[in-house]
Amino acid sequence: MSSDALQVDPSDSDNQRRRSLPAWLVRVATLGVYALVGGFVLMGASLLTNPVPDPSFPWMTLPESFRIGYTQPRIEHWPVTYTVGLWLLVFTLPLVLLYAYDRYGRRFSFSPSAWLAALPATLMLAFTTYCRFFWPKPHPATWNAPSYTLVCWGYCSTYDPLWSNLAYAVALSGIGATYLAYRESTYAEHALASFGILAFPLGVPALFGAYRRRNV
Repeated sequence: MSSDALQVDPSDSDNQRRRSLPAWLVRVATLGVYALVGGFVLMGASLLTNPVPDPSFPWMTLPESFRIGYTQPRIEHWPVTYTVGLWLLVFTLPLVLLYAYDRYGRRFSFSPSAWLAALPATLMLAFTTYCRFFWPKPHPATWNAPSYTLVCWGYCSTYDPLWSNLAYAVALSGIGATYLAYRESTYAEHALASFGILAFPLGVPALFGAYRRRNV
């Protein structure tokens, strides 16, 4: 066997290190998966107590014979457990993305930036489009509207299109950060960090991508 066959490409080694999550973050991401499931359970529990937990979806209800004889109080538009479940989904989705990156990142040929920046940016574009054009908005607008980023919360809590336009701009900055990371630009670290902050909490994976670039 030639010596060339035994040599390891340094770039491959760097990619493997970049793909690895610290052990503590793996544990946190795993807990995030369980918390996400818990969020769905809490949202489902509201179907047992309230005829229509979410006024945006009046069809989402159970027959009266399936409900218990107790009605949950509401926090603005939504029952307590439904509200807590929604917010759990908001804050655990970024951890689920990190879990998926750690679990499946080596099985696919996508670059780390595709997992850590492009995927959150794509989800942000999808959520922003849904909330602006398709979401049956409850009225009045409320501070308690769960949103996956700070700028999305600005829109969902006011219905002011300016915030939605800003959300699109932030999502596009995530696409730009992905391109810079793919090209190994010297600006990639700052672009990823900026997107991660502007898209918090959904942008947490991009923050990790920036952290790894600084420390690898």
